[in-house]
Amino acid sequence: MLTNVTFGQQSKATTIDYWITKPDQSVLLQKQTSIPFAPQKNDHPVISIQTKKTFQQIDGFGYALTGGSAWLINNLENFKKKELLNELFGRGENAIGISYIRISIGASDLDSVVFSYDDMPKGQTDVQLKNFSLAPDTANLIPILKKILAINPKIKILGSPWSPPEWMKDNENSKGGELLPKYYSVYANYFVKYIQQMKAKGIPVDAITVQNEPENPKNNPSLSMNALQQADFIKNHLGPAFKKAGIKTKIILFDHNCDHPEYPITILNDKTARKYIDGSAFHLYVGEVDAMSTVHKAHPDKHLYFTEQWTGSNGTFDGDFQWAIKNVIIGTMRNWSRNALEWNLANDPQYKPHTPGGCTECKGALTIDLNNNDIKRNVSYYIIAHASKFVPAGSVRIESSATQNLPNVAFRTPAGKTVLLVLNENKSATDFNINADGKQAAVTIPAGAVATFNW
Repeated sequence: MLTNVTFGQQSKATTIDYWITKPDQSVLLQKQTSIPFAPQKNDHPVISIQTKKTFQQIDGFGYALTGGSAWLINNLENFKKKELLNELFGRGENAIGISYIRISIGASDLDSVVFSYDDMPKGQTDVQLKNFSLAPDTANLIPILKKILAINPKIKILGSPWSPPEWMKDNENSKGGELLPKYYSVYANYFVKYIQQMKAKGIPVDAITVQNEPENPKNNPSLSMNALQQADFIKNHLGPAFKKAGIKTKIILFDHNCDHPEYPITILNDKTARKYIDGSAFHLYVGEVDAMSTVHKAHPDKHLYFTEQWTGSNGTFDGDFQWAIKNVIIGTMRNWSRNALEWNLANDPQYKPHTPGGCTECKGALTIDLNNNDIKRNVSYYIIAHASKFVPAGSVRIESSATQNLPNVAFRTPAGKTVLLVLNENKSATDFNINADGKQAAVTIPAGAVATFNW
């Protein structure tokens, strides 16, 4: 349970506002006629909400702002760029209020080329990091981040590396391989320089993960790093380096699938390593989302984060939307996550940019066609928007009853609003009641639809 969380006064609302998205896309995040609170005498299923029973605080909802995403957004016409960024990161009737973004430390596979911040000719090293430079990101990513921070100065930024510089790796290649132990301290200082130089450019990095998908060496770029290696790196190198430099940026471990909760638990069991660690991050390409609760039960004092889930070029809107709302939004929140992020904010109609060997099927929340300055909003736009628009950072999850075929999650916002997000898994429209703080309301949701209620 949370303590020391301050809310606004309890809502005295007499009606509930709500927004719906239908699986056939005929209605997309569209506000409906408000529903009155009134005593109910029916036998409909009930979702009961206990506003005073609180769980984890919410840091935000959002996307990965990949290098490719930043390039596409930055090359829109200035008016269109400004309008889009306000829609994405602003808070208002026509905005979706993204409050958390993930960026890559160096290239991800959704940059057009592979790079680190300290690339050297083959056979050469730079153990003093004299050549360290953020230059590859100064054309697009950093300017876009500055524009985002101007809209929302409190947005949380998470940095994740896909690979260290090639000269630090045993295979001297951007793809796969392992970090050589002799460079552990050098690589720790690489993180320090990154955070310091981003701060100098006006970009505060709230947290870093040690390695994106440490059990996946098949991407380009990528790195293998097992739990014992990550524990060694954190407790003997990264943690002490942050402490010495006075860096408060959070250290988050794992950043991979829910099939191996023993990976973060092994590291958190290390008494020396755990004192430097804020929490663990997860993806859900394999495994079940309740693995996050397994880690929470083992180490309830450490935080949990959900940092990536893609939608693919071959997916359907209804299938991807319903699965992600159930798992990425409702599932992660009910399993103690402080955030929920979809993978990749934007790409072009050919699913580019990506590195050679990078993801060729990752569908962005936006498809941006620079040839005609056109922006298309895809399924993951609505997946995140159904939460981000209504649940600002600083909200907390509150108790809501599990109801058959109506997966749901509820929140209390800092302004004292109650937010309830519900998926109707039934194949027909479903009637149910909302019961909160002694008040009732009767609701109907179309088959397969998602609704966010706000009062």
